[in-house]
Amino acid sequence: MKRLTWFNATSLTLGFAFLYLPMVILVVYSFNRSELVTVWAGFSTKWYGELLQDEAFLDAAWVTLQVAVVSSTVATVLGTMAALVMIRAGRFWGRTLFSGMIYAPLVMPEVITGLSLLLLFIGIGLDRGVFTIILAHTTFSMCYVSVVVSSRLVSFDRSLEEAALDLGCSHAQAFRLVTLPIIAPAVISGWLLAFTLSLDDLVIASFTAGPSATTLPIKIWSSIRLGVSPEINALSTILIAIVAIGVISASLVTKRASLRREAEERAAEQP
Repeated sequence: MKRLTWFNATSLTLGFAFLYLPMVILVVYSFNRSELVTVWAGFSTKWYGELLQDEAFLDAAWVTLQVAVVSSTVATVLGTMAALVMIRAGRFWGRTLFSGMIYAPLVMPEVITGLSLLLLFIGIGLDRGVFTIILAHTTFSMCYVSVVVSSRLVSFDRSLEEAALDLGCSHAQAFRLVTLPIIAPAVISGWLLAFTLSLDDLVIASFTAGPSATTLPIKIWSSIRLGVSPEINALSTILIAIVAIGVISASLVTKRASLRREAEERAAEQP
């Protein structure tokens, strides 16, 4: 095992500081009593109370949560199906085009994606609102789910499915009882990734949102253009806590499922 040199330790420290120190500062100043975000005037939680009474932020947060849950769920279903087609379907006519269309949003600039979707919605006469945001977020987050699930399907042992089929299961039952539980960690990871991308999106949502639907990133952006308020720090702290709790919970669930599966495999191997 290689020793940690001073250069590696310094680089690691600077890298983590660059990534997480701004978040720490933001969280600390969310408890600032002063109305100036850069001047510390004592500990206080009043900005959290005022945030909970701000109906504009609460409405935007509700819209964002609805969009994130629905779009990530639909994107997970479609992304998993696309991954199954790319990994299991073998060679078929149009495979290259299909794969390119799945992976295109990964490298496409968000401005181009948002503008093209805006033109599509205008062309078909679809009023912009929550539904159009859901469609847009599903479109660009589906490819991320597909990549995550595909990486798990590549190393999947097909003999497990064949054994289930030999024991009388149909293809649907084999997928539900064997394949899906094994690839569940990848599916959950894809859902969390799509959920986080939807919560964070500003560019695509600004193109596809109408006057009747304002997401939280759009509301935050419109607010900070006039100056950063302590309420924004409090809101950002809440979002950081929600994402952190979600990631930690998903990691614990995945780890427990993996340990339980390993224990079952060891028990099955014993005479």
